[in-house]
Amino acid sequence: MSNERILLVEDDPNLGDILKEYLGVKGYEVTLCRDGEEGWASYKKEYFQLCILDVMMPKKDGFTLGKEIRKVEENIPIIYLTAKNLKEDVIQGFRIGADDYITKPFSMEELLLRIGAILRRTKARGERTALKTYSFGSFVLHYDTQQLEGPDGMHKLTSKENELLRLLAASMNETVSRSFALKQIWGDDSYFNARSMDVYLSKIRKLLKGDNGVQIVTLHGEGFKLVAN
Repeated sequence: MSNERILLVEDDPNLGDILKEYLGVKGYEVTLCRDGEEGWASYKKEYFQLCILDVMMPKKDGFTLGKEIRKVEENIPIIYLTAKNLKEDVIQGFRIGADDYITKPFSMEELLLRIGAILRRTKARGERTALKTYSFGSFVLHYDTQQLEGPDGMHKLTSKENELLRLLAASMNETVSRSFALKQIWGDDSYFNARSMDVYLSKIRKLLKGDNGVQIVTLHGEGFKLVAN
């Protein structure tokens, strides 16, 4: 069994249910969402190894959702599903970073083979990489060097501070759930890891005091978000 987690966003209820059941039988853990907004909400709450996004969806289309996901994780594999066969759609999909593009109708076996090939390439490349810099207010996070540049100079961050601040900056002004952050950075959302994360959040808040327009807001029962005017 593979145990890889897949985010499937498909507004066709029949196809969505069939894909989820089929991939589940093949060993994948699949979260099925019916539109782009639901898909984005699920992405921020859980950790996924691959995303399968329908292009034409209500509320938020697959290309828009893919761009938002890319802001958080630059190299997470994305497969686009579409009923169209237009060259322009294919080009747009690959331009924004699609790993593959499948036109409906397609065989389940073909999709399964493509998923396997993409995940093998991802593992061969090693861990997915994030963007190198994030700007918010008067701060710039240099993710690759683990440094925070602000009004009072440059601060060296610990690896956990760096990862946590990157996660918040990538979802600027949007809520990041505690469970999602813990699973992304600590590997699980245990009580002890949650207490550890609170300590790191406190340290990051102190580093952000140089700009009154930037703050980390805690939303009890939901999570927290980085707010910048």
